[in-house]
Formats: sequence, structure tokens, C-alpha cells
Amino acid sequence: MGTATPGQIVILNGVPRSGKSSIARALQERGPGVWVNLGVDASTSALPERFRPGIGFRPGGERPDLEDLVVTLYAALWESVAAHATLGLNVVVDVGMHDAYAAPRGIAHEAARRLEALPVLVVGVRCPVDVIWERRRTLWGQDVRDADDQAVAAVERWQSAVHDPMDYDLEVDTSTLSPAQCADVIVARLSGPPGTSLADAGIT
Repeated sequence: MGTATPGQIVILNGVPRSGKSSIARALQERGPGVWVNLGVDASTSALPERFRPGIGFRPGGERPDLEDLVVTLYAALWESVAAHATLGLNVVVDVGMHDAYAAPRGIAHEAARRLEALPVLVVGVRCPVDVIWERRRTLWGQDVRDADDQAVAAVERWQSAVHDPMDYDLEVDTSTLSPAQCADVIVARLSGPPGTSLADAGIT
């Protein structure tokens, strides 16, 4: 059933293993109202294996043949987020937005355009690279000392490409805050002024 009051959108932007998914789950538990968890992982998991972009999402333009699909998937994601919020549902979106593809793809610009007039808070999820590597070692057994040059370069590209062009309404550091603490910081910020970072970044 629809409502005249749109739901709140929270975009969590950060690198892989920065803790975005854990924050999203915590926000669902601790945030006011109903929160739907959407994001890149949810979108790609809905695709057949042969169409999943995988490495095509990474900074560096490594798979230009997949980039048109990446753009389409993001456009569909933003439209889905907008549809949920328009119906009054709160939405937390777990992404790693960047524009370091083989050619500029305007992912953040499309987010601003498709989510225009809806309440959006953009949160930068920060995490030092040494902590990222420790999490990769714990989860996947991938130690930075044994990783090949391609893997090391990919992790470094993520660290620079995701945050450099972005302006945030709020930032959290998952090396110092737990997912629950990050969620509480976000909930507290939601009671303040509306988010403006997408417009302030000059991409609308």
C-alpha cells in the first residue's frame, strides 16, 4: 500500500571487505521502521552465473566488455531503490561506486538523477588497507605477503577510486567502530538535516 511520505535511502559506499554488508544488516535491526537491504551483491546474485560481472565492477577497466552491463545493473538498482522508497519503505544500499572504468560511466550521476527528490543520505564506509587485508586473510586465507601483483593492485585501486570523487553526508570507520555502532551513528544522523551530498558533488 502506497504512502505520501517516501522512505529514507541510505547509500553505503566503500571498498570490498570494508564492512558495508554488516552495517546494512545492523541498520535493518536498529533503524526506525522497515528497512529493505538492496545493493550490488543482491543484484548480481539474481543473475545467472554466466552474466555476473564479477571483476567487471572493479576499478581499472579490466573488462570493458562487461561495462555496459554494469551500467544497466546500476540503473536497474537505482530504479528499484526509488520504487521501494516511493512506496514508503526505507532502503539501505550497499555499493562500491567509482568511475575508474575503461571509460567514464557516470554511476554516481545516475544515482543522483534517478533518486532525485527522494531523501538520500550517502555514507562513506572507510577502512584502512591493512585492515582490509587482514579481513581477506581471515575470510579467504589471502595474505598480502603471498598475493600476486594483480590482487594487490586491485585492492589499492579500490581504496583510491571509490572515495576520491565522492562527497559524503557522513563517514564511518569500520576499523574503530563495530557494525552496530556504525548503524547507531547513521540513525542519529538521520534525525538531523537531510542529506545533500549527491547534489553538492555537482553530479545532478
